[in-house]
Amino acid sequence: MTTQTPTSMFSAKLVAPAIGEAFRKLEPRQLIRNPVLFTTAVVALLLTVLLIVGREPLPAGFQIQLIGWLWLTVLFGTFAEALAEGRGRAQAASLRATRSELSARLPDGRTLAASQLKKGDEVMVAAGELIPADGEVVAGVASVNEAAITGESAPVIREAGGDRSAVTAGTRVISDEIRVRVTQEAGQGFLDRMIALVEGAERQKTPNEIALTILLVGLTIIFLIAVATIPAFAHYAGGAIPVAVLAALLITLIPTTIAALLSAIGIAGMDRLVRFNVLAKSGRAVEAAGDIDVLLLDKTGTITVGDRQASEFRPVGGASAAALAEAAMLASLADETPEGRSIVVLARERFGLSLALPGDAEVIPFTAQTRISGVRSAAGLVQKGAVDAVLRANPEAAASPAAAELRRQSEDIARLGQTPLAVARDGRLIGLVALKDVVKAGVRERFAELRRMGIRTVMITGDNPLTAAAIAAEAGVDDFLAEATPEDKLALIRREQQGGRLVAMCGDGTNDAPALAQADVGVAMNTGTQAAREAGNMVDLDSDPTKLIEIVGLGKQLLMTRGALTTFSVANDVAKYFAIIPAMFTALYPGLGVLNVMGLASPQSAILSAIVFNALIIPALVPLALRGVTYRPMAAGPLLARNLGVYGLGGLVAPFVGIKLIDMAVSGLGLV
Repeated sequence: MTTQTPTSMFSAKLVAPAIGEAFRKLEPRQLIRNPVLFTTAVVALLLTVLLIVGREPLPAGFQIQLIGWLWLTVLFGTFAEALAEGRGRAQAASLRATRSELSARLPDGRTLAASQLKKGDEVMVAAGELIPADGEVVAGVASVNEAAITGESAPVIREAGGDRSAVTAGTRVISDEIRVRVTQEAGQGFLDRMIALVEGAERQKTPNEIALTILLVGLTIIFLIAVATIPAFAHYAGGAIPVAVLAALLITLIPTTIAALLSAIGIAGMDRLVRFNVLAKSGRAVEAAGDIDVLLLDKTGTITVGDRQASEFRPVGGASAAALAEAAMLASLADETPEGRSIVVLARERFGLSLALPGDAEVIPFTAQTRISGVRSAAGLVQKGAVDAVLRANPEAAASPAAAELRRQSEDIARLGQTPLAVARDGRLIGLVALKDVVKAGVRERFAELRRMGIRTVMITGDNPLTAAAIAAEAGVDDFLAEATPEDKLALIRREQQGGRLVAMCGDGTNDAPALAQADVGVAMNTGTQAAREAGNMVDLDSDPTKLIEIVGLGKQLLMTRGALTTFSVANDVAKYFAIIPAMFTALYPGLGVLNVMGLASPQSAILSAIVFNALIIPALVPLALRGVTYRPMAAGPLLARNLGVYGLGGLVAPFVGIKLIDMAVSGLGLV
C-alpha cells in the first residue's frame, strides 16, 4: 500500500483534526448513535443548567469540576472514534489522489473523463497510461504496475481470458496496449469502495457490536431506573441526596468506558486489515474471520511453492532410462511451463543430452481437455501427460504388460507426494517422469499454530488421492480434498456449514466464485477475475493465498480486543461502586462506612475522584483499542482464563489504585 500515514497514533497530524471532529460529534443527531455517551451528555447538560439557576445545595466549585469532567468524558469518547476515523482518512488521501484526474481513451480515438464512463464501455490503454476504471481485459496482453494499490513494485501480466484479466482503476500500463471493458459504474469502482471503507464512511456495525450496544443500552436503562428510586429511599431515611450526586452515581454505574471505545475498536479492526493490504467489504467479514472453524487452502502456491520440478525418470516396458529421458526432453522442448523446463534440465544433467526440435516438428500443445502435450515429426510421435490421459490416447498400449507396470510405478510416485507424468513414443509406453511438489518452508509450523487456535485445515487440490495424502501428511494439514472440482468445493463448504462450522477459503478464478460466495469468509485475489472479486467478501491486494492465515489472526484480535476491553470495563465499574456508594450513603446509613475500604478523604472527594477516573480511563485505553490486544494462538479455555486474569483482575485493581491517587491529589490541592 502506498498510503502515507503518520507512524504515531498520537501525532499532531492525527490528533489536531481529531480534536475538532470530537467537538463536531457532539451534535445530537450524531451523538445519539452512542446511547451511553448521549446519556452522559444529557446528564452533563442538566447539571450545567442547575448550576446556572443555582438550585443545587453544593459548593459551586465542586459542581463546576463535576460538570467539566462529565463533558470531558463525552469528549474523550467522541475523540476515540474521531482518532480511529482519522487514521483511515490519512490512508484514503493517497488513494483519492490516485483516482483523481483519470481520463479515458475510447477505441474511436475520442477522450473523455473517467467519471463519464459507464458499465460496458470499452477503452484503450497503452504503455504509460493509467487504467481509468475497473474492468476486464477483452483484447491484448500488457504488463501493469499495480504499486498504487498493492505497494508491490514488480509488474504483473494482465491478458484477455483466463483468471488474470481483471484490472483496477489507477494502475499503470507499462508495456503494450490492452482493450478494457468497464465493469463498474462511475463512483462504484474498487478504489471508490476502498476509500469509503478506510475512511469509515460505509462501516456498518457488526452483529456482535449491535448485540453489545443493545446490552449497554439495557444496562443504562436499568441503572437509570435504579438511581431514580434513590431519592425516595433517602426521603424515607430522613435525608436528601443532591441531583449532582445522583448524576455522578449514574455515570459511574453505566458502562461509559466500553461504550466510548466500542466504535473505535471496530474502525481500528478494519484499519488494521487495510494496513495488511486486505480490503474487507464489511465488518461482518472481519468478525467472521475471528470465529472461523475450517480453513480451505489451495495446495499449489499456498501450501507448495507452486512450480513442480522433475526429480526422477522411471522407465517401464524394458526401455532404458536414457531413452526415456530423451523422449521426455523432446516432448518438453516447446513446453515453457516450469515443469517442462525442469524436465529438460534434468535430462541434460543426468544424461548430458542436448537436443533441438526437428525442422518438421509439429508441437502438440497441452490443453485442459486432452491433458497431453508432445511433438510429432518424421521421426515419430512423442507424448507426455497425465497417466490416465496417455493411456486413453493409446488404447493398445493400455492393454500391454507395460501399462500394469506403469500404473504400479505411478502409484509409488504418488505415495511419495509427487506427480507422475507418463511418456509414450509411437504408441508405446516407455516410462514416467516424477514431478516433485515442494512444500513451503515453515508451512507445517503455521498449520500447527492454526490447530492451536482450534481451526481445522483442509487442503484443496486437483491431484489424485495418493499424491494429495502424501503432501497433506508432509504439510501437516488436518484433511484434504483431492481431484477437486468447483462443485466439490461448494459441496464441502455447505457440508461444513450444515455442521454448524464457519468456513474460510481463498480463490482467484471464475470457477472459484460460487465457493467464495458460499464461504463465511471468502478472500479473492486482486489478480483474479472480476467475478471472483465480486463474490468474495474480502480482496487481498497482494494476491497472497497464505495471507488467509493472517486474516484469521486479525479477526480473532478484533474479537479479543472487544472482549478484553468489555471485561475491563465491567470490572472497572464494579470497583468504582466501592468509592462512590459509601460516600453517598454514609451520612444516611453510618454502617456503610465499612465499605470505604480505600479510606477516601471525604464524600465530595470520593465522588469527584470516581468521576475523574471514569473520564481519564477512556483516553488511557485508546492506544489499546486502536492497536488491538496481542493475540497468541491457544485453546479457548486458557485464552479466556488469561484474559480474565489480565483484564478482569486489572479492571478491578486499576480503579482502587487510580481513585485513591486522585483522591490524594484532590484533597491535597484543596479542590473540594
